[in-house]
Amino acid sequence: MPTYAYACKDCGHDFEIVQSFSDNSLTTCPECGGTLRKKFNSVGVVFKGSGFYRTDSRGSSSQSTVPAASTASSSPAPAATPASGGN
Repeated sequence: MPTYAYACKDCGHDFEIVQSFSDNSLTTCPECGGTLRKKFNSVGVVFKGSGFYRTDSRGSSSQSTVPAASTASSSPAPAATPASGGN
């Protein structure tokens, strides 16, 4: 379950609470009974691996084309050399 941060508009009391996604937001401050506001922070998500970078999803860029072409041309060449040398 996610942790949400709240701050009181009246007294400035800051606190965090663990709530379910389906729970309603808190509206009253536990310290003074004032109005609460939900604080929003940056999301703590880190994407790792291939496919998460801007250049990974673009097939038309020259960076994606060059490594694929060099890999494809180097693989058949070694396989073709032993086959033609054995005939």
